[in-house]
Amino acid sequence: MLATVTGVAVLAACGLEDHRETAGGGTATSEPPFTPKAPLPSGRSLGPDAHVPSPTGVDDTDATAVAEAWVEVAYGHDTKYDTGPHDAVLRSARWFTAARAKAERAYRPASGAGEQWNSWAAHEAWTTVEVEPDDDGDAPSDSARDAYRALFVDGTAHGRDGWTGTGPQATVYVKLVRSGKGEPWRVDEVRTVEAAVSAPTPSGHDSASAPTTPATSPATSPASSSPSARPE
Repeated sequence: MLATVTGVAVLAACGLEDHRETAGGGTATSEPPFTPKAPLPSGRSLGPDAHVPSPTGVDDTDATAVAEAWVEVAYGHDTKYDTGPHDAVLRSARWFTAARAKAERAYRPASGAGEQWNSWAAHEAWTTVEVEPDDDGDAPSDSARDAYRALFVDGTAHGRDGWTGTGPQATVYVKLVRSGKGEPWRVDEVRTVEAAVSAPTPSGHDSASAPTTPATSPATSPASSSPSARPE
C-alpha cells in the first residue's frame, strides 16, 4: 500500500496525467477534444506597388551569398499582399533544395500570423532587413558538399501611412548543400532563434527586447512553424 501511494504522489508531482481507469471504466481526467485551426489562406498576387526584395546577381557558388539572399527574401514581407510570413518563404524557394521547396509548398500554416504581424498589417507595412554574419567560430568548416552559416536579421517595418516600427529580429542558422565542388549551393535546413519584440507603444513605435528562444519560425512568429523554421 505504501508503494502504491508513493507511486501516485510521484506521478502527481511530475505533472503527468494519471491514466489509471476509474471504477466506472472511465479515466481519471477528461480533456476536451482538440479542434485544429483552419489553414491560413495564401497571399494575393503581388501588385505594382508591392515592396518585396528580389536580389539579382547572386553567386550561387558562394554559400554565404546564397544564405544572405535567401534570408533577405524570406524576411521581406508585404502585409498588403501577404497573409502571413510563409508567403515570403515561398518567394525564397529559388534557393531551396528540391526536397525543401516541395515541403514548403505543401505546408499550410494555421490561421493567425501573430501580434507583431497584425501590427504591421494595420499599417499595410512591408519589411526590409539588414543581414549580417553572426558566426562565433563554432560552425563546422565548409566541405565539398555542406556549408553552415549563422546570420543576424535586423528588420524595419514601413507602413504605407508613414508609420515605421520594428521588423523581423532573429538569428538564422542555415545549412546549405550542393552536389559537388563548383555546383550551386542550396538551402537545405533552417533553424531560427527570434528576438522577443515588445508590443507597440501608444505612440505607434515598437522596439525589440533581449533575444529569446521561440518555438521556431522562418520568419517572424507564425502560429505554427514551417519546415524552414524554423523553422515560422
